[in-house]
Amino acid sequence: MAEEKESTSIPLSQAENGGEDPEDPVKSPPTSSASSTRQACCYVLQSWISKKFMTGCVVLFPVAVTFFITWWFVQFVDGFFSPLYEHLGFDIFGLGFITSLVFVFLVGVFVSSWLGSTVFWVGEWFIKRMPFVRHLYSASKQISAAISPDQNTTAFKEVAIIRHPRVGEYAFGFITSTVTLQKDNGDEELCSVFVPTNHLYIGDIFLVSSKEIIRPNLSIREGIEIIVSGGMTMPQVISPIERVARQGERIPLNRIM
Repeated sequence: MAEEKESTSIPLSQAENGGEDPEDPVKSPPTSSASSTRQACCYVLQSWISKKFMTGCVVLFPVAVTFFITWWFVQFVDGFFSPLYEHLGFDIFGLGFITSLVFVFLVGVFVSSWLGSTVFWVGEWFIKRMPFVRHLYSASKQISAAISPDQNTTAFKEVAIIRHPRVGEYAFGFITSTVTLQKDNGDEELCSVFVPTNHLYIGDIFLVSSKEIIRPNLSIREGIEIIVSGGMTMPQVISPIERVARQGERIPLNRIM
């Protein structure tokens, strides 16, 4: 009789739940439809909020970076002349920045004159005689000459596309100069093409035949933007200059017909 009582005894937790096991999916009561709808609505709302939040981050990130760099640049440039104005009793933010811009403009005007170019040439002659400073000055001058509006002999001439590093692969570069290679079967014109690697002004120089260079219809500024942005500003269609010129010649004929 004692064994039969032990076998028929029911735990207290099951007795309170009416003899049903809550962990058993078969015996547990089914979930209500209202709870399932509420969970689905919460999931959709959470997904929508997360997507819109990431969209806001994507939109505001370049704005924040641009504002931060601009603000830092204004403070940096303003720091050149703002101590002078503070010493004179003028504490106006931005006055030093405006003064710096006017100073740069006046330097450009002065150097463009005959007297200014002479003074600049003398100062450059002294700097190039210094042991360590001359290397820094030469590298900095090449960087500034690449984007100079004067387009002198050391600046980037035009954008080029060459086959590099393997056949079927292409690389963006800038033509810096041309050289004539003397061979037994005749002279060949080669172009010095600068191909940036991990930075715009750090790269390799290739001597490529002018016949094998593809000259796209891109300006120097557009080429620099493509390199700096990592290819994100790459246009969808790139046409060589020769093809664009041929298409431009055909347009008047079509219009006449």
